[in-house]
Amino acid sequence: QVQLVESGGGLVQPGGSLRLSCAASGIIFNIYDMNWYRQAPGKQRELVATITRGDSTNYADSVKGRFTISRDNLKATTYLQMNNLKPEDTAVYYCNADRVRVTDRVRVTYWGQGTQVTVSS
Repeated sequence: QVQLVESGGGLVQPGGSLRLSCAASGIIFNIYDMNWYRQAPGKQRELVATITRGDSTNYADSVKGRFTISRDNLKATTYLQMNNLKPEDTAVYYCNADRVRVTDRVRVTYWGQGTQVTVSS
């Protein structure tokens, strides 16, 4: 059974920091690209950050320079360090594991349950 379990969300003041964690089980973690998405009320889910299985990273323009994604393959965990948080970062943050199977090109993707991040004074 595949599980992605996020933690680390909460309430923080503008300018503050949070570190989200996503612990994976039931998958061969190091063959998956890992992503963080977020969804604010009334908005579509958006991709925030990606770290590939080769450790390449990519970020949404809105978080570049403030957020850092990383992974620890031994712990099967990915992290999202969020600094200088802004009210517009308020959303439910979701962890995602994603890969395309080499044998048949089928996409395999898994989602966590989400963790709430609220940035407010």
